[in-house]
Amino acid sequence: MMKEKSHCFTSDEVDIFRRNLLSWYDKNKRDLPWRKQVDNPDTDQRAYAVWVSEVMLQQTQVATVIDYYNKWMKRWPTLQDLALAQLEDVNEMWSGLGYYSRGRRLYEGTKKVVDKLEGRMPRTAADLMKTLPGVGRYTAGAIASIAFNQVTGVVDGNVIRVLARLRCIGADSSSQTTMDSFWSLANDSVDLERPGDFNQAVMELGATVCTPKNPSCSKCPLTAVCRAFKQTEDHKQQSARKLVKRDANKNKVLDIECCAEPCSLCLGKEEPWDSSLGVANYPRKAKKKAARIETTAVCLICQKNRHEPDKFFIVQRPTKGLLAGMWEFPSQIQPKDAPPPDMLCITNDKYGISVHNIKEKIPVGQVSHIFSHIHQTYTVEAVTIAGDDIDEQLIVDGTRWVTKQQFMEAAVSTAMKKVFKAYEKTVEDNKKGVKRKRQISGETTEKRKQTAILSFFKQTTS
Repeated sequence: MMKEKSHCFTSDEVDIFRRNLLSWYDKNKRDLPWRKQVDNPDTDQRAYAVWVSEVMLQQTQVATVIDYYNKWMKRWPTLQDLALAQLEDVNEMWSGLGYYSRGRRLYEGTKKVVDKLEGRMPRTAADLMKTLPGVGRYTAGAIASIAFNQVTGVVDGNVIRVLARLRCIGADSSSQTTMDSFWSLANDSVDLERPGDFNQAVMELGATVCTPKNPSCSKCPLTAVCRAFKQTEDHKQQSARKLVKRDANKNKVLDIECCAEPCSLCLGKEEPWDSSLGVANYPRKAKKKAARIETTAVCLICQKNRHEPDKFFIVQRPTKGLLAGMWEFPSQIQPKDAPPPDMLCITNDKYGISVHNIKEKIPVGQVSHIFSHIHQTYTVEAVTIAGDDIDEQLIVDGTRWVTKQQFMEAAVSTAMKKVFKAYEKTVEDNKKGVKRKRQISGETTEKRKQTAILSFFKQTTS
């Protein structure tokens, strides 16, 4: 429950909030594929469609998700279809979306619903969160309100931004106290008759109008109940009339909307109101933890075959942890300040493959990739071998030889695709360099011939 009453909605404000927002949503909502399932009479199928979309939309933009969602639903249109799939296929379909554990947990969740709940989805947010792996408070609230019409709010990044501006909440949004306040506001304001539409409307407003930068306040249906908008307009008027009160020491505009008593939800003294930002003063961004820095050695082995496409050796990551179950080139995390390893030892010792008669070694260099909590640098070396030098029967489980096309279609991370792209560029640059050398060599030879001919004629005419 909200302790800071000055940041709560009055009953009249709640009425305006619901009425204006839903009216705006009915006229302006985007035509998104998962919304077409809202009227599906099969409530379990409706819940599955919402579940897939909400999991995909976590940390991923709508424009990116649409194509993935359509392909996913075409391949696995029902809970039962996904439950019968193979994890390898799920990982391949998810490849490129990032945060790969989301796809695996979605798959595991549908198997649980089919195998243990007879295909019937839990009907409430509390049961969804308790029963399904990877379903947290937000996803549970979204499924319950949109698919089952449960009167419950949701809180995600868009909702936080809208509520923070409506109620002038400037505290660190990552703190538990502040998050509890957002959830309280969301649950208190959600429409009783159309909870699913209301929740989607708040998120839609945050995504299209009440944006992080350059919000379109002139198009917002909620300015009548938005304290940040009122605060911005008041400052503009006071500045125009030259009636602004100023702090004698800091010469900064005082925040006239601060609570009379010290308040844990107001802007902090260390981050006062910035008139140049207007409503974008809210919400305050949480301080990010410094990302872990890692260096990983990567050995890319290319098998050259006379009558077949080139093949590349890939291995499967462990079933738990970062990029669980995904495929990659043989890799090894390097201790800090450690010298570069013998790249081939990565394959010899770990995967039972012994490389002989190396045709070429290509230093690809470094490739950087940023995960949510890790800044990863891959030090890449490519090795070219002849196909006859590999006994594929000796390859251990969890390893494969794949063509370029198979690699691109496999469950490989964006980071590994960047590594492969860097390898291809290096190979292409090397070819251009050899071609240029040959061209220069040819030009030199031709020039020598011409010089010799001219010399001959000079001698014969003299």
